[in-house]
Amino acid sequence: MGEWRYNSRSPEETRRLAAALGTWLAPGDIIALTGELGSGKTEFVHGLAAGLGVPSQTPVASPSFTLAHEYPGRLALTHLDLYRLENLSPEMLPDLEEYLHGGRVAVVEWAERAASLLPADHLEVRLTITGSQERELTFVSHGPRSEDLVDLLRHRENRKRRTGVIKWPSSNPDAPSRCKSRKKS
Repeated sequence: MGEWRYNSRSPEETRRLAAALGTWLAPGDIIALTGELGSGKTEFVHGLAAGLGVPSQTPVASPSFTLAHEYPGRLALTHLDLYRLENLSPEMLPDLEEYLHGGRVAVVEWAERAASLLPADHLEVRLTITGSQERELTFVSHGPRSEDLVDLLRHRENRKRRTGVIKWPSSNPDAPSRCKSRKKS
């Protein structure tokens, strides 16, 4: 299990980092977001949606009063918000399991509420408020595929620091071939 921390200075920076991650996502990737209210989980989802090619005119919002929203893009993104589900009822388990194990890209806000349902290989993103606009994002891999995603983000940020340039690949030309598609275990 690898871990990498990133200090974001603004919601826009959080969205840019998440958009970069979105360009590397493949069917079956699960992003588990944790953090208190106002920590930037929905901002992160906005970025993922952009990176997955969700049209900018498509409203991206937390599905607080429904279980899920689905957004069309290069890959469809399923956005789950478990804020109102402190106790999961048995009737909801089949739906959640389908979302989390059905081969789709899914992002889960308040993921700690369904920790036992998450697939073994998922990327956890902990968002912590460190200032009025600043957030610390801690990326924790839980398997080989999510480790690849953390490595790609770390590599991108190291390159940005060295060159002062951010490369926004549309087809991930710098991604190692093992990271371009999700391998089924």
